[in-house]
Amino acid sequence: MSSIGIGLVGAGWMGATLLRRFSEHEGVQVIGIHQRRRDKALEVMNELGIREGIYFDDFEKMLGMPDLDAVIICSTNEAHGQQAIAAMEAGKHVFCEKPCATRYDEFLRQIELEEANPGLVTFVDYLMNFDALENRIRRMTSEGVFGTITQIQVNYRHPINIAGDKKWKLSGERMGDAIGMGIIHSLSVMLNIMAEQGASPVRVYATSSMVHRRDFDIPGLWNLQIEFSNGATGFCFGNVDQANGYDAYHHIHGTEGGLIFDSLLDRPQKVRVWSEKTTDGKWIYPLDAERCKAEEVEEHQWPAETTTPDSGDVMKHQTGACVSHFLECIQKGEQSYLSFANSSPVADLGWAAQISAAEGLPVDLPLDEERAREFFKRKN
Repeated sequence: MSSIGIGLVGAGWMGATLLRRFSEHEGVQVIGIHQRRRDKALEVMNELGIREGIYFDDFEKMLGMPDLDAVIICSTNEAHGQQAIAAMEAGKHVFCEKPCATRYDEFLRQIELEEANPGLVTFVDYLMNFDALENRIRRMTSEGVFGTITQIQVNYRHPINIAGDKKWKLSGERMGDAIGMGIIHSLSVMLNIMAEQGASPVRVYATSSMVHRRDFDIPGLWNLQIEFSNGATGFCFGNVDQANGYDAYHHIHGTEGGLIFDSLLDRPQKVRVWSEKTTDGKWIYPLDAERCKAEEVEEHQWPAETTTPDSGDVMKHQTGACVSHFLECIQKGEQSYLSFANSSPVADLGWAAQISAAEGLPVDLPLDEERAREFFKRKN
């Protein structure tokens, strides 16, 4: 494919950022933008030098463009599912912001369409997986640096922005749930790390709380305990309202090594690692060049530009990597490892956690589809 025609849905903060990233690629043509507020769309388009004639006030009309190859979905959460389904039914590749859907039946339909259309590339934007730290952790896991992981914790405690026109995020109907809104980032990271050991989640027990500072319709605070097929246990503490900074804390404990990433500490103390295989069982601080030199472990020093999930450069680095990955998948005709189907264990974990918290019981995974259909039919 010599040129890829893209259409954007939702020109808000993230949508505008992704549009910039797509526009930076040669061979990409922005041929349509759909946004509820025309003035907001035109503001972004003028900033990027995009002609006003490609604005569409009707999503279906944009989908009907014959030279449209891919749709980038950055609309409000409740629209992700139906818009992704419409795009796939129209034969378009789909880049979808998380959550992929806020309704369970729409989630199942997305997977059904992907499997029925193997030529379509789909992608759910779990952008933390493209961070340099996360890539390194997965590589270290696959190389056996930690031995067998027995316990893993990945947090996501970060108050989401509800200022101004973002107050829609207070609405349960439009937001969906707090897990899908942001906490699911940590679950995707955890599952991808454990996948390097061939381990998958088999059970989750979750609790949630309505203790808030702000007027959310849904529980913003979540606690998840996840059992994996290799006997390991995962923990996630999530909160999209109350937090002390951006807590993306990681703790990996294995039979031969471990890693701690404390997002609330300043560099260069954020990361420490030990391994029987690589550090002779000693804790080292790979982001601290002076300490690595003093302790004569320079070979384990990480590059100074190593990004971490809390580093404040998400817009600069991770979004660019996500966009490049999606375009590369289209060019190569290969499905993304974060497609609707391939990332479904992450979404399944989120759906199962909601059931567990409501019923006060552990829920087995993979999720029983009929049980989930019935639960979310009653909930919706």
